[in-house]
Amino acid sequence: MKSLSLKEIALAVGATNDLTKWETIKIEKVEFDSRKLTDGALFVPLQGENDGHQFIQSAIDKGAVAAFWSASLETAPIDFPVLQVADTLQALQDLAKYYLELVAPKVVGITGSNGKTTTKDMTEAVIRSKYQVHKTKGNFNNHIGLPLTILEMPETTEVVILEMGMNHAGEIELLSKLAQPDIAVITMIGESHIEYLGSRQGIAAAKMEIIAGLKKDGTLIYPGEELLLSELVKVLAPKQRITFGTAKSNNIYPVEIETGMYETKFTTNVAPEIKCSIPVLGTYNVTNAMAALMVGFTLGISVEVAAPELAKFNLTKNRTEWLDGLNGSMILNDAYNANPTAMKVVLDNFSELETAGKKIVVLGDMLELGELSSELHASVAAHIHENAIDEVFLFGSEMIHLKEQLSINYPVEQIHHFVEDKKAMIQQLKNSINQKDYILVKSSLGTDLLSVVMELKK
Repeated sequence: MKSLSLKEIALAVGATNDLTKWETIKIEKVEFDSRKLTDGALFVPLQGENDGHQFIQSAIDKGAVAAFWSASLETAPIDFPVLQVADTLQALQDLAKYYLELVAPKVVGITGSNGKTTTKDMTEAVIRSKYQVHKTKGNFNNHIGLPLTILEMPETTEVVILEMGMNHAGEIELLSKLAQPDIAVITMIGESHIEYLGSRQGIAAAKMEIIAGLKKDGTLIYPGEELLLSELVKVLAPKQRITFGTAKSNNIYPVEIETGMYETKFTTNVAPEIKCSIPVLGTYNVTNAMAALMVGFTLGISVEVAAPELAKFNLTKNRTEWLDGLNGSMILNDAYNANPTAMKVVLDNFSELETAGKKIVVLGDMLELGELSSELHASVAAHIHENAIDEVFLFGSEMIHLKEQLSINYPVEQIHHFVEDKKAMIQQLKNSINQKDYILVKSSLGTDLLSVVMELKK
């Protein structure tokens, strides 16, 4: 973060109290978690399950040199600078918007039902071939994480990549208006959060909110074969729209794809002479890579320049990563996020792998599917076949619907369902796993199958 004076920050957020005594103090970092504070930090006490104001002494002890303050000034610490604001979260967002304008990088916003973190990581690799780039860490992609990501930017940042997540309508709009992207990316429209948005149409409309803050001459990059977006994108001029996908009607599409356990190679119509490589499994990841290449293209980066960096991009943990498992097995860990569309494509790609051992899938409940949950869980059965998958372990109450559907055509003795007893499932898995077996673990984060992955690791 570029150092800012307290006077500068006060003006940016509209602080209402007199800070004459403190206005030359320099702020080196902004943080809302008092446990993570360092010297020279501005503390932002947020209202959540706890009132952040109560941790002010801890913040001071950790090195905070100032704080936003929306409580009464009478409760503020003595002889310590606080900036009186109506809402500390709004002040955080206002400061982020000011800082973004100050550093003035190109802004890339990425959203989607699935693949946004992988696409973010791929996009960072493509862009770093030419520019100094800063990106969202982990899943800091909401109304708190996004402004903090902006405020962590070095002042030399030329392009910032901001992942935008949501659960409800209106949330992406807020993030887009704050970030004002030059380039917006929608990775896919799936079923995530359908419980709150009612339908895939509702999800598509929520993802399209990413153009709410798109600059006048900005560009939207989106899956061209997604019919739910075909009408919504018409609010933008044709020259502002770039599509990716498998069909030849897209601006970029794959010409050839070669899949492997650790690597996927492909060529595109944009540069058919250049073989691109990504260090991850799955043809579905080729679409993410093409979206990243189109971000680069928009910023003047050719496929020839981008390809070497794309080949060694760093994938955020717990997304389709191979781990050494017990008894000489291999675990494909994808237990961070799940919706029916994503689960199906991962199963399809996993089914195609060749191994001398068994192929085992461990699937957990997919959350926030609302009234469609039973139907959507059951629909996954069409992607699990006896000749490709040897054993199926299901965890959670909603997975009963997949078990019932799967039992129609799949050997019931090879289906194991556990509603709550994770320890029993882990033990049965340990008893079943042998050398050269492949195990796929896929679920929503809230199901906590990451703990199962930890138990099955070598």
